[in-house]
Amino acid sequence: MADGVQRREATESLRAIPLFSDISDDDLDTIASHLIERRYPKQTVIVEEGLAGDYMYIIREGRVKVTKTSEDGREKIMGFLDAGDFFGEMSLLEHAPRSASVKTLEPARLLALSRKDFLAHLRESPDLALAVIGVLTERLREANEQASSMSFQGVKERTRGLFERISRVENTGRRMTPALTHQQIADMIGTSRETVTRVVKQLKQDGYLSQEGKRYIVPVA
Repeated sequence: MADGVQRREATESLRAIPLFSDISDDDLDTIASHLIERRYPKQTVIVEEGLAGDYMYIIREGRVKVTKTSEDGREKIMGFLDAGDFFGEMSLLEHAPRSASVKTLEPARLLALSRKDFLAHLRESPDLALAVIGVLTERLREANEQASSMSFQGVKERTRGLFERISRVENTGRRMTPALTHQQIADMIGTSRETVTRVVKQLKQDGYLSQEGKRYIVPVA
C-alpha cells in the first residue's frame, strides 16, 4: 500500500463496499494491503469507455461523473459519485472493456485495487468467493428493477428520483445537484428534452424544486 494511506482508512473504505462487506477481517486486511493511493486533478479521465480495465477504485476525496458516448457522439451522463463511492469493481472479475468513462469534477484522491492482486486472494478465500456470487446476484436484481422503473414509473417520478440520487448537501446547508442541462437529464432518465423541460417546470410550480444557474436545489431529507 502506498505511503500516506493508513491501513485503517483502507479497511474502512473496503468494508463499505458490498463486495467486501461480509468477508473476514483477515481477508479484508490482506486486500487492504494491496491498495494503492492515486491522486487526480480536476477534469482528469480516470477510466475510458471501451478500454480494458484492470483496477477498481474507491473515492476517498472529490467527486466524479460517469458518462457514456451515444451513437451520435454526444456525452451522456449516467451518474455522479462522491467520497465513499466506488467504481470499476467488475474489472476485478473480468478483463473486459470499460462500459463507461469516469472523469473528475474536482481534485480527487482514490484508492486502487488491481485485478491481479484480487484474483490471487480470491483463489484462497471461500468467503470472498461467496461474496462475489452475492454481488453478481444483486447486480442482476438491480438491473431488473431499473428496467421495471423505466417501464412503469412516470417521467415526473423518475426526474425526482434522479435529483435525489445525484444531489448532495453542501456547506451552505442546501441540497444541490451538479450543473445539468435538460438534455443531460433526459439522457439519464430515458425521455426527451422537451418532456424534461415541462416536468422541471411542474416540479418548480409544486414547490419541490428551485434553480440556481444550471444547478437544482431540492429539499433536504
